[in-house]
Amino acid sequence: MNANALSHVVKRTAVLTATAGLLTAGLLTGPASADSPAGGRPGTLAACAYYNGNALTVYGQRGDRVSQVQCLLANRRYLPWGDVTGYFGPKTRAAVKKFQSRHHLTANGKVDKKTWRALYA
Repeated sequence: MNANALSHVVKRTAVLTATAGLLTAGLLTGPASADSPAGGRPGTLAACAYYNGNALTVYGQRGDRVSQVQCLLANRRYLPWGDVTGYFGPKTRAAVKKFQSRHHLTANGKVDKKTWRALYA
């Protein structure tokens, strides 16, 4: 295993370990839903712990960066939770464009540094 691959494994393991700790402590909840049988409070957001960065993320990509974008968009109700798949397809691109337009960003459907910043704000 090369150093880059090992670094990714270590980072991913750290994120999963931190998430497990939050679940155990009861601090991490799933997505809020008005009809949640588990009593989820409206306004409660899911923790998006797939990716921590701001690399360009675009149509056709797959993986943790895409899942992070989708989770952040779903938290803000730009994308349904069922569409958090890790694949940047047409539904994700449309949600990104809508988000960008409403946040006075260039609505090109590409998640660049400015869009990442707005998603995390």
